[in-house]
Amino acid sequence: MASRQPAAKKSPAKKAAAPTKAVAKRAPAKKAPAKKAAARKAAPPKPAPSPTGGVYRLVRALWLGVAHAVGAVFRGIGRGAKGLDPAHRKDGLALLLLGLTLITAAGTWSNLRGPVGDLVEMLVTGAFGRLDLLVPILLAVVAARLIRHPEKPEANGRIVIGLSALAIGVLGQVHIACGAPARSDGMQAIRDAGGLIGWGASTPLTYTMGDVLAVPLLVLLTVFGLLVVTATPVNAIPHRLRLLGVRLGVLQPRASDDPFAEDDDERYDEQWREVLPESPRRRRTAPEAYDPDDAEQEALSERRSRRRRPAVQQPALDRPMDAVDVAAAAAAALDGAVMHGMPPSPLVADLTQGVGTDRGEYEDSGTGEEAGRREEPTPVPAARAKSGKPKQEMLKAEVADLTKPAPDTSRDLPARAEQLQLRGDITYSLPSLDLLERGGPGKTRSAANDAVVASLQNVFKEFKVDASVTGFTRGPTVTRYEVELGPAVKVERITALAKNIAYAVASPDVRIISPIPGKSAVGIEIPNSDREMVNLGDVLRLADAAEDDHPMLVALGKNVEGGYEMANLAKMPHVLVAGATGSGKSSCINCLITSIMVRATPEDVRMVLVDPKRVELTAYEGIPHLITPIITNPKRAAEALQWVVREMDLRYDDLAAFGYRHIDDFNAAIRKGKVKLPEGSERELSPYPYLLVIVDELADLMMVAPRDVEDSIVRITQLARAAGIHLVLATQRPSVDVVTGLIKANVPSRLAFATSSLADSRVILDQPGAEKLIGKGDGLFLPMGANKPTRMQGAFVTEDEVAAVVQHCKDQMAPVFRDDVTVGTKQKKEIDEDIGDDLDLLCQAAELVVSTQFGSTSMLQRKLRVGFAKAGRLMDLMESRNIVGPSEGSKARDVLVKADELDGVLAVIRGQAES
Repeated sequence: MASRQPAAKKSPAKKAAAPTKAVAKRAPAKKAPAKKAAARKAAPPKPAPSPTGGVYRLVRALWLGVAHAVGAVFRGIGRGAKGLDPAHRKDGLALLLLGLTLITAAGTWSNLRGPVGDLVEMLVTGAFGRLDLLVPILLAVVAARLIRHPEKPEANGRIVIGLSALAIGVLGQVHIACGAPARSDGMQAIRDAGGLIGWGASTPLTYTMGDVLAVPLLVLLTVFGLLVVTATPVNAIPHRLRLLGVRLGVLQPRASDDPFAEDDDERYDEQWREVLPESPRRRRTAPEAYDPDDAEQEALSERRSRRRRPAVQQPALDRPMDAVDVAAAAAAALDGAVMHGMPPSPLVADLTQGVGTDRGEYEDSGTGEEAGRREEPTPVPAARAKSGKPKQEMLKAEVADLTKPAPDTSRDLPARAEQLQLRGDITYSLPSLDLLERGGPGKTRSAANDAVVASLQNVFKEFKVDASVTGFTRGPTVTRYEVELGPAVKVERITALAKNIAYAVASPDVRIISPIPGKSAVGIEIPNSDREMVNLGDVLRLADAAEDDHPMLVALGKNVEGGYEMANLAKMPHVLVAGATGSGKSSCINCLITSIMVRATPEDVRMVLVDPKRVELTAYEGIPHLITPIITNPKRAAEALQWVVREMDLRYDDLAAFGYRHIDDFNAAIRKGKVKLPEGSERELSPYPYLLVIVDELADLMMVAPRDVEDSIVRITQLARAAGIHLVLATQRPSVDVVTGLIKANVPSRLAFATSSLADSRVILDQPGAEKLIGKGDGLFLPMGANKPTRMQGAFVTEDEVAAVVQHCKDQMAPVFRDDVTVGTKQKKEIDEDIGDDLDLLCQAAELVVSTQFGSTSMLQRKLRVGFAKAGRLMDLMESRNIVGPSEGSKARDVLVKADELDGVLAVIRGQAES
């Protein structure tokens, strides 16, 4: 401590000397900056003020102000033009071309004086030479096409390319034919030849290879332009020339000439789409238009081309018909008469409807106003409509039907067979699709979509995310905007902006899909401000045009991409429909039932309808597809499900006995006569129909008899697919006590409408998404085997349409009900119904069981202080009087009487005892 004390303290002189030395050391370093500062302070002398400087600045300020004002006006007009409807923009372009046509025609066809005439002469005549007279005609043709076909913008590029090649080739040849004048000959000589275009096309060719090769090359370019404009491939030139000759009346038409051929644009697009496959990584720059009418027409044209056959020489009408003619007429009926209520061919119509039918009534019966005035189609035998018999047997059957007298429609229906099947001599025609309304073509773009695209781009720009909207697909309810990310940009950057995107587009129901299935893009689904209606008739017409005649094909709606959604219930094979109240479940159920009635006969599909709410399915009461009246009692519904289980076991017994694995194979073998019954068997085999069970409210059934309902549903869903039995379960309370784990595990297909919480969405779909739906038919469809659900707008069918279809079905035939559907098959025990001296004890037992709603023998022993034998006898007596249900082992018996019916039950017991 002592040694360090002197070193720690310093004298004042040393302290004063230390700063002095430091200042002395830093002093030389400060001299140089001081000199530089002094040099910077010396400012140059100010120039003398200019006398015109203020005027210049004033003029410049005025000019910039006027320029900004004019620019703002034009920018406002441009933004207004962007918000204009695309149809108006296309009409404006067409009218602009018509205006240019008038100006060009006035400048070339007549002497138009003034600056405009000089401009036309300089541009049009200078460019096209002596063919300037044709320029107004070309502009008029292009304008007329834009006015007539505004929905085909994809053909505009093709026509521009074709016209350009055609003009260059023709003008080059004209320039060579006029002597190929050069620039040195003067501009007037070039105008008298092929113009600047002809000079520019022919001069390089003639200079490099001479006129001998230049002319053929220009001819080939001309032919190429002509083929592109007319959308004609080289291999189709002979056919097109023949069609042109037929139209001009030079050649006679052949049977192979299709009068219903597609127009140039559709044929061109289809042919080159087959040749050039689309790249999977192609960026989508514009939404693809989808028109259901065009799709239906395209499918019908393909159908005609596949069924095109050479014309058959018709015999003389005055010649008497023999057996060969009758067989030919039957073959024509089988070939031309289509299912689903279409009329047969004219020849067969004449045979079946008697003498005096004019064949002209059936011509053009499918188009225009004639379709609305045509008569009701002749019903086709339902058993023969889809039979798989050989052609010879079918011809024999048709001949027999044509020669036998007409059946008496006033007689009763034949007796019900052992299986769920109609007899073969029942005639049934399906309802016409004209009973269902047509909807308008859906929009593919609107001003609201452009505004949303601008908002999304602005959000990405503000948050500095390298992403851009590359396209969108508009659906009836929502529009999916496709967003492609830049390099090294995480997808989470987009999903993290969900709330900001919702704020920017002023919609809380924004759903982000990352990525879109099958595309390297992120999808943002935003509801449309102008929703569209999806009609059931449009979906069914598309299915009919696609020639898919499976009876279990049902219409669901329209997806986000504008395509119609259909599902085959036989492949699903069971579906769960769930959602909150008012989300669209009842409309979906109505569409399913109506689709079955329109597309399937009662011999194809039979239905069991369970409606605990009592009012949803009453419109379908009495249709021939039902095997039992509509069930409204939940306890009877549980019995019906148990009957379905027994029916499934019986079908599997037949499949195992005859060696088939699926009901379709079994039915096909029966129709072909391959199934042989053992000798001595009196059973009559007939094909099994599909059995469709629709439960409109599963929650009510699970409240009344949860164990029985769950056991029956689980057993049906596990085994019933091969037996042709399918379930549609609907509920508005998708909770775990209604849609249990066993039911979810065995119902693979889900259809979720709007739910009130995320938990309900997870119960239905096992994933979120349904809580962000906007209701009124907006749903997520997750079929069996799909990874992600498809968003769609459910189809809608009005009550008038349902009533018309139901009335048509009722007029065809009456329903054939089964009596054993809601009646249990358990045999009641032989019990002594004589009460004897146990009247008071029985009344006490009945009062105890009914008041507590608990039927147990051990409870009677405890409460009434009787032995096991006496308690068992009392329980048997109550079972004989339908107070409790049959014994189910160790479980308590079901109480069949409610508490408010107790007085009546006791009165009945006492009245029976006194008598």
